[in-house]
Amino acid sequence: MLEEIYGECETKMRSSIEHMQRDFKTLRTGKVTTSVLDNVKIDYYGTQTSLDQVGSVIAQDATTIVVNPWEKNLLGDIESAIAAANVGANPNNDGDQIKLFFPAMTVEQRQDSVKQMKGMGETAKISIRNDRKHSNDQVKKLEKDKEITSDESKSAQDKIQKTTDKFSSEIDTILKNKEAEILKV
Repeated sequence: MLEEIYGECETKMRSSIEHMQRDFKTLRTGKVTTSVLDNVKIDYYGTQTSLDQVGSVIAQDATTIVVNPWEKNLLGDIESAIAAANVGANPNNDGDQIKLFFPAMTVEQRQDSVKQMKGMGETAKISIRNDRKHSNDQVKKLEKDKEITSDESKSAQDKIQKTTDKFSSEIDTILKNKEAEILKV
């Protein structure tokens, strides 16, 4: 029973870190990545579809993204969807493809990205603490129902706390590395 609780706790905490890292992909760093367009959807024959499903999305260099739709009649829809998404660059439609020229990030923009990143990290830590509380509550319920002894409950809660500490320090390491990446010119 306790092993199930440990396993579930660890799985949920790992999931929180993975979610945080997916969120990081929406942050802009010094080099532009195509993931800044991941949340942009267009109406493709009545279905909300991501850009990479209707054309190729390529980072041409450190500041330019090119969207080359497979159907040229989608250019206007793609252009307006990117403009509405406010990704930090205005779409340039040349009749064949759409180019996004991102300006180099200012120090202020980098600091804003770091601030957003730290917020994402704090959200992940809160999620991990909630997972710890949920697991501890399950252990306390087992103790209350006399399925485990108080010593087993105490050692189980200690183990859950060690798991929490491990994932919290992993988040801190990831945040430190990501901050260095964002602030690097």
